[in-house]
Amino acid sequence: MSSGQSTVVIRPYRDEDRDALVALAPRLTEGVATWRDADAVAMAVRGWVTFSLDQGDGDNHGVLVGVRGGRVAGFVTVTTRRHFTGQTDAYIGELVVAAEAERMGVGRALVGAAESWARDRGLRHITLETGAANVRARSFYRALGYAEEEVRLSKPVSAGD
Repeated sequence: MSSGQSTVVIRPYRDEDRDALVALAPRLTEGVATWRDADAVAMAVRGWVTFSLDQGDGDNHGVLVGVRGGRVAGFVTVTTRRHFTGQTDAYIGELVVAAEAERMGVGRALVGAAESWARDRGLRHITLETGAANVRARSFYRALGYAEEEVRLSKPVSAGD
């Protein structure tokens, strides 16, 4: 390992991680459609993160934290979700990597930990959603073997149309 590089350690969420994880929430606003209200998006992503942290760890929900160089570098939340076919899948709710830790293996390690969480529970699929405009995230997931399964279409309309 070259100098400046350090290993990513994945561990369960601890209460003392809360502020650091909530501070990463704004990264989830990247790639949201430009016509969406930015303040509403920011409030929503903060709500997603705090809700996930409040759920804690259990059989059907987990929060895993990536630590690099002794600092929180990112996190992933994973839960179960019923697919419309009736099958239960693992579901990545949030995956966030600190800007200064990008391209250092943190996201890959967190996704791997979420996949292990799913395997440990006997789940056959893991799913997630990301913004259509979030090209970097879509490319990242594609490189990890994720395939786009569904597409949601939106169109802004106004009362006068």
